[in-house]
Amino acid sequence: MIRTSCLSILLLFATSTLFAQEDLLKLLGEEESGPEYTSASFKTTRVINGHSLENTAHGVLDVRINHRFGTLDEGLGNFFGLDQSEVRIGFDYGLTDRIMVGIGRSGYQKTVDGFAKYKLLRQCESGCGMPITAAFVASSSITTLEKEFVPWYSAERQDYFTHRLAYSFQLVLGRKFSERLTLQLTPGVVHRNLVEYNEESNDVVNIGFAGRMKLSKRVAVNAEYFYVLPNQLREPTPAELAADPNAGPRNCLSIGFDIETGGHVFQLHFTNSTGMFERAFITETTNSWLDREVHYGFNISRVFTVHEPKKPKG
Repeated sequence: MIRTSCLSILLLFATSTLFAQEDLLKLLGEEESGPEYTSASFKTTRVINGHSLENTAHGVLDVRINHRFGTLDEGLGNFFGLDQSEVRIGFDYGLTDRIMVGIGRSGYQKTVDGFAKYKLLRQCESGCGMPITAAFVASSSITTLEKEFVPWYSAERQDYFTHRLAYSFQLVLGRKFSERLTLQLTPGVVHRNLVEYNEESNDVVNIGFAGRMKLSKRVAVNAEYFYVLPNQLREPTPAELAADPNAGPRNCLSIGFDIETGGHVFQLHFTNSTGMFERAFITETTNSWLDREVHYGFNISRVFTVHEPKKPKG
């Protein structure tokens, strides 16, 4: 009887131990898997002109070709702007899943620009309570246009290298509310080492608003608007307005569609900005949507895996 009782106790203890080990392994497995982060808030790392919440993945190179035609108000003579174009070619690379860098060259003022982007916070689907994604973007641009072709460069002005530099700092904040809807806010400042008029500020504070609505598995509609706070850019004089009623700075507004086809993403859009880097589309936009001074354009994004990151050992 005693032997039977001892055997029963041993079996019960062994069974309990096995179940405890199984529960512990399950918990450890959940801990190892970590939080599940939100993905595909936007189809690419750009909404249209400005940065989106997304980063290029670790080891992935994103080759970007941005094309911007003339304005629609040019009429049939210039085929509604299609006879003219500005192009930017860029290369963005993911150093890690949270850090990406990029460089590009634009025909607009023959400008070279570069940036670094760090994802500070990542929105979680599960495993953590982070409700938003946040990224910090620092960029710089230099105009290589020869002095005599810069309209506002006087012959007496000394052409220093630093005069051609501009910088931009942005904080990208946003949330993917559902599989279809993403919204983001981008406060930032653009610093220009040299400005055309004394009335203008070297530091231009601005706020970007952007959103994306998914229409189907491969198609989404995007929109973005960059608002420049008042009294930073020079307003035209009455004489200048008499000569050109549309003179003066404008805020950049862009609307377009993203179409995903395999490894490519095509972005077809309309915008009133000519340049495709921060200093240009935030501080140098002068076209008006109301006067049909709108560019049709497209961006092409093609990604290549350059480096396969090592998987963590299990």
